[in-house]
Amino acid sequence: MRRLSKSEQELGRDRSVRDLLPENLRLLLVGINPSLSSGATGYHFATPGNRLWPALHQSGLTDYQLDPSDTAELVRTRIGITNLVNRATRSAEEVLDEEMVAGAATLRRLIDTCRPSIVAILGLGAFRIAFDQPSARIGRQLESCGSGALWVLPNPSPRNAYYTVPRLVELLRPIHGALEHLTGAE
Repeated sequence: MRRLSKSEQELGRDRSVRDLLPENLRLLLVGINPSLSSGATGYHFATPGNRLWPALHQSGLTDYQLDPSDTAELVRTRIGITNLVNRATRSAEEVLDEEMVAGAATLRRLIDTCRPSIVAILGLGAFRIAFDQPSARIGRQLESCGSGALWVLPNPSPRNAYYTVPRLVELLRPIHGALEHLTGAE
């Protein structure tokens, strides 16, 4: 996906990005909120340099490195994407705590409807606020989220430089393993 100019990105401000929810959802990825690039293009995790796409592939969750526009391939893999807050901003710091809490309630209803096997929230700080879990850590959580096992992972944004692609891959591999186990049980 090409890098948008700042003026093109600004066209995405406050826009929403449609949820990607395949049938028989295996994995639901939950972003904090869309970036301006995502708001402008209508594709999730569309900021160039976002680590999600290479990490999904290198962890084995996708057969090749997808582009944000490869929604048909993502649907084929039964991976969906939504956001806690569906309002595009330049950074997640622009999202209010109240919006995240309201987003968690909306997410719970969506999960009850879609029934994913695994829910992965991509943003530890956002999870702590939205779900009132101030001591939560990265990884699988003890509680579930509706029908699905709950994982919390780092935000894959290029702004979160501490979590490199190899580190994200390490964190996604157990999810891949859990999904493979579930698929074998189907």
